[in-house]
Amino acid sequence: MNSHRLPGKGRRMGPIMGHTMHYIPTACIKTFQVPPHGIQVERNKLNKYDRPLLGCTIKPKLGLFAKNYGRADYEFLGGRLDFTKDDENVNSQPFMRWRDRFLFYAEAIYKSQAETGEIKGHYLNATTSTCEEMI
Repeated sequence: MNSHRLPGKGRRMGPIMGHTMHYIPTACIKTFQVPPHGIQVERNKLNKYDRPLLGCTIKPKLGLFAKNYGRADYEFLGGRLDFTKDDENVNSQPFMRWRDRFLFYAEAIYKSQAETGEIKGHYLNATTSTCEEMI
């Protein structure tokens, strides 16, 4: 049986019937350029150096309306979180349009920054089906 060790685990994963294991070629791994910045750049942007950064992901697909999403974002950031994250791609659900979500969390960020005197961050997923939409 050809099994593969799971990273960071003492267990092995065996083959799954009907599926083929795919590997990233070694040449790709050795030549892949890491993202242009890391944690230090984020610390510089948020002006936070003496402690871990604290954030959370709000899941729009769980049924929040755009205004409620913005309110949750505001409450989390005002409650001492450093950043929030929206990991949904640039799409709209019937109950929440992407642009509305964007406007409400932008307002939440500005308001929480004004009230706390701290720089706050919000990371959004800007992927969509076409490059034109992402830009």
